[in-house]
Amino acid sequence: MRTGTIARGLGLATALAALITGLSMTPASAGRAAPDRAPAAAAPAAFTHPGVLVSRPQLDFVRAKVQAGAQPWKGAYDQMMASKYASLGRTAKPRAVVECGSYSNPNYGCTDEREDAIAAYTLSLAWYITQDSRYAAKAIELMDAWSAVIKDHTNSNAPLQTGWAGSSWPRAAEIIKYTYSGWPNAGRFATMLRDVYLPKVINGSNSNGNWELSMTEAAIGISVFLEDRTSYDKAVGKFRGRVPAYIYLTSDGALPKTAPGSGLDTRDKIINYWQGQSTFMDGLSQETCRDLTHTGYGLSAISHIAETSRIQGQDLYPEIADRLRHALGLHAKYQLGAAVPSSLCGGSLKDNLGPVTEVGFNALHNRMGIAMTNTQTLTEQRRPAGTDNLFVAWETLTHANNPS
Repeated sequence: MRTGTIARGLGLATALAALITGLSMTPASAGRAAPDRAPAAAAPAAFTHPGVLVSRPQLDFVRAKVQAGAQPWKGAYDQMMASKYASLGRTAKPRAVVECGSYSNPNYGCTDEREDAIAAYTLSLAWYITQDSRYAAKAIELMDAWSAVIKDHTNSNAPLQTGWAGSSWPRAAEIIKYTYSGWPNAGRFATMLRDVYLPKVINGSNSNGNWELSMTEAAIGISVFLEDRTSYDKAVGKFRGRVPAYIYLTSDGALPKTAPGSGLDTRDKIINYWQGQSTFMDGLSQETCRDLTHTGYGLSAISHIAETSRIQGQDLYPEIADRLRHALGLHAKYQLGAAVPSSLCGGSLKDNLGPVTEVGFNALHNRMGIAMTNTQTLTEQRRPAGTDNLFVAWETLTHANNPS
């Protein structure tokens, strides 16, 4: 958020003029909120299917590469097929109420739901690449099992849990509904997404940024599957308000932007929200000083949302490209072993980004031509990218050097 200050000696008339012209009237110690833009034209006139994270041209590219034995896609495919998520013997474990507390305590169905959703997506990819209908049938079995049972998510982590599982379900459903003939209960699955998942995620969250970004990813994916333009537009509005508040650029000013409705109206509140970090640099994330794992969740969701929007005909990458490239590059640099300066999180970074760089790297570097040396090195070193067992899965397979 750009900081706007009003000099102490500013007269009333000048102050009013400044307000009229849109300068911030917040205290000098506070940052300015990212604009809560009205995304009236965000939703496409006609939705593209399959169109959540992966499109048919992307899937065709992957299938051709795997069939040709080309790398890194064949190795990524073999990794996926050897995972528990591709098993044709999997048994769904649905619950009427999934209860997820902080730090997974309690965990009543939380892991089961996330993993069944990832499995459905995995199996849908396996179906498309192999054209073996057993995989489609198993994906349908998992989706049908949950749509027949689940009614609610409860406890403190319910919004995040709904966001994670709700990000994976539409990816699977889009592939199956639009590339496989025969899913009698597709309507019931749509009802589940509309009634159980969408209400929990559509209004966002003022918690740590990865929460709202994951919830927004789920909202956009669900909106595509439901062809719900109103919800799609609302989710894009949340995205546009949150990304500038999650990744800092020096052009923002002395302090980061804040998301609309955050209530972060003083310098102290903003710094506390940024995990105590008071020195800001290009690409710093609101959660960098918390740990790299949660930062990775946020960066991944940003990439996924932008990828889906591109498939749907309204490319959000140009709007967030500068922030995303700096964020990926900054964090990749330290993941590759660069010394952390004392000005950054006290000189120590925790944990690991996870398998989250492929989608953003492919979009920004391969499609848009942006040089991203650190991100490229990290991405290529860590191939094939697997799954975080939450909402990220098989992105070397689906997005490595994928031009479509």
